[in-house]
Amino acid sequence: MMNGMVVKNMSFKVGQTLTIVGVAKPDASNFSINIGPSENEFTFHMNPRFNAHGDENAVVCNSYEGGNWCEEVRQGGFPFQLGEEFKIIIEFSPEEFLVTLSDGSQIHFPNRLGAEKYSCMSYDGDARITSIQIK
Repeated sequence: MMNGMVVKNMSFKVGQTLTIVGVAKPDASNFSINIGPSENEFTFHMNPRFNAHGDENAVVCNSYEGGNWCEEVRQGGFPFQLGEEFKIIIEFSPEEFLVTLSDGSQIHFPNRLGAEKYSCMSYDGDARITSIQIK
């Protein structure tokens, strides 16, 4: 399902923060960051869309469980610029993923699977990830 990078056997636990820094390609249409129990199930899927899937300058979040997409969440701003660096900070609590974008806007996304630890993160699309840090 993924063509990009997959990080397996990581430990992202409740109370921790995942910080991702990257650069959107100059001709980017969209990219996605996924967190879940495996590379085929995403508890948290974040898809910044410059111009893709009928959306322009939108951040769409969702979950992919049992082969099906769930209900989309669209919140926060769109601080992403073509060819520019971005920073995404994801705080993990038992109830939700609190995402802070580069412009300070936030996305509250429910922890739909309810797990206290996720072991897989994947990334795909038109951006280059330069740093991943879990604290």
